[in-house]
Amino acid sequence: MVGLIGSVSYGLAAAAFLILTLLLASSWRGRAKGVLLMLAAVTSAIWAIRLSYEFATGGLGGPWWSVLEILRNGAWLVFLASLLASIQPRGENAPRGVKWLPRGLAIICVVLIAAAVIAAAVLAPSFPEYQQQFRFLSEILGRIVLAISGMVLVELLYRNTVPDQRWGIKFLCLGAGGMFAYDFYLYSDAMLFKLIDQEIFAARGIINALVVPLIVVSAARNQTWSLEVAVSRRMIFHSATLLSAGVYLLLMAAAGYYIRFFGGSWGGVFQATFMFGALLLLIVVLGSGTIRARFKVFLSKHFFNYRFDYREEWLRFTRTLSEGEPGVHLRERSIQAIAQLVESPGGALWLRKEQGAYERAGHWNMPQASGSEGSDSGFIDFLRRKEWVVDLNEYRSNPEKYEDLKLPGWLNEIPRAGMVVPLVVHEQLIGFVVLAESHGRIPVNWEVSDLLKTAGCQAASYLAQLEAAKALLVARQFESFNRMSAFVVHDLKNLVSQLSLLLSNVQKHKNNPEFLDDMVGTVENSVEKMQRLLTQLRSGSPAPGGQTIIEMESMLRRLVAAKENNEPRPTLEVQSPGLTLRADRERLERTIGHLLQNAIEATPPGGTVKMLLKETGGQALIELQDNGCGMSKDFIRETLFQPFETTKTSGMGIGAYETKQYVTELGGDIEVESEVGRGSVFRVFLPLIIMNTAPARELSDEESI
Repeated sequence: MVGLIGSVSYGLAAAAFLILTLLLASSWRGRAKGVLLMLAAVTSAIWAIRLSYEFATGGLGGPWWSVLEILRNGAWLVFLASLLASIQPRGENAPRGVKWLPRGLAIICVVLIAAAVIAAAVLAPSFPEYQQQFRFLSEILGRIVLAISGMVLVELLYRNTVPDQRWGIKFLCLGAGGMFAYDFYLYSDAMLFKLIDQEIFAARGIINALVVPLIVVSAARNQTWSLEVAVSRRMIFHSATLLSAGVYLLLMAAAGYYIRFFGGSWGGVFQATFMFGALLLLIVVLGSGTIRARFKVFLSKHFFNYRFDYREEWLRFTRTLSEGEPGVHLRERSIQAIAQLVESPGGALWLRKEQGAYERAGHWNMPQASGSEGSDSGFIDFLRRKEWVVDLNEYRSNPEKYEDLKLPGWLNEIPRAGMVVPLVVHEQLIGFVVLAESHGRIPVNWEVSDLLKTAGCQAASYLAQLEAAKALLVARQFESFNRMSAFVVHDLKNLVSQLSLLLSNVQKHKNNPEFLDDMVGTVENSVEKMQRLLTQLRSGSPAPGGQTIIEMESMLRRLVAAKENNEPRPTLEVQSPGLTLRADRERLERTIGHLLQNAIEATPPGGTVKMLLKETGGQALIELQDNGCGMSKDFIRETLFQPFETTKTSGMGIGAYETKQYVTELGGDIEVESEVGRGSVFRVFLPLIIMNTAPARELSDEESI
């Protein structure tokens, strides 16, 4: 039954590869890679035909299928290696050893297979009873090596093809990789049980037939097989790691077998223990940051003109700086981003404070770092003048290189401190980073120094921006508080003026009951306003005021009546009674009252101050006219409504600014006409609300907004 299944299985594979060969031949355009792919398809078809025949006749085990299998695997390896050999190095950072990577891989395969064959030939005469087993295992070992080599080449090809062109080879990599992976599974199982499983072997034909459509898709997408392949450091690292791990496991498997063979009755125990220890050692090595860092340094030294892949390093550096919420843990991320460039496990950051000293501002995996350095110290002066990266190990062995540099005591007390990186922005030293010794023990040459200096400048710009944002926030808080305080002081000044006027008239009218009643009301009102101002100062923000419906005529009459003792005495003319609007009563009275007070103060005794209320264009117009000193047009345009600008010796320059702000907030506008020596006219336009014919009233608390 297995023979029939195997014959059909490999017959399907033969048909699939023959169809692939015909398709490739019909679309071939004279490219060498097309010939190599056709050669791989032809040898695969012949290999599948032979195996189908041997399964059908029951003669599996002859030498022909083994020879054809080696030729079939070799053809696919040559095709994949040809794609890798077409690598086009780009830029100064191109690898030096890329051209011989496929050849080196082939040489390794040949050496390992030869070693297995030689070992079998040498040991077989000494153990004639195990001669057949030695030959079987050496043959299986060679095929495992070929399978691993194929998987490595597929991984190399896919990982390092330009991402935009991977669509053209991804199905080829999936198909070829699937073939070699299945071979690895088949022969690993055979090596473990010292027998090829016939069912797994028979299913391989169907597996090979299934991958042919994937290869056809890639051939249709890539008829010339002219791929732009770029080898990166990451490719070298992962591929070398994969290849090394595969070779290591093969050697350990072979050693485990011989341990079991020579171990007698304890051989199985010794083999299991040895294999577990070997696997555990591999996991420890692959997970070791120190070994990984040193391996990267080794590859960079022997495969590349420059130590760093600047594109990858800068992308990682920028990504580390930018991840997370803006401004949150930026100091720690800055240390981490710089440390990762040299495989450092930790570091600490010092920043310049307002007092001028440099103090520790954060750390990453270096909690024991501490210390402070004055801005006038020799260490800070050296970093400021030279902007050098200080290699502390080099300084201890060769201090003359760093001229007159003297390290501070606290720096020597930091365990495993390896480097000091200055942070410079706009030619100013804003801080420095102390890094722990590198896992890879990277020497600080010109390339490392330039990279760290550039990264330090980039991190310094981020940190300077963060410090500037914090300073701006504090400044805005002070500005808000100062602005609120200015309004409070302005209101206090008005209250003091009102109370002073009251005191100046008390001797003249102290026997007048109406004056006394008015005085009591004025004092009560002033006390209420001062208590509200104290509440604002305690809370740090203006007290909220609700808007109500205000009857304009009654409000203006109260304002004019409050100024009836002034000289000149203001008058009010109402042409449109019953006008109402919605506003904060206190703020609106303060706004209009300020304009009225300014008109009175700007007009000499004997002059006139007139207030007019009327409706125009759906708005309330409050016109305030005086024949006082007047203002120039330049003053009106550039100064009048600016905060802290005033012509009064005792003024704050806040009233006009607040008036303009609140009128605009209500949706109104202010117009000013004035002429020096002839007086001024202020026109305040405010939006009205439509009321019923019933008498106007103020809203209750439930109706107010």
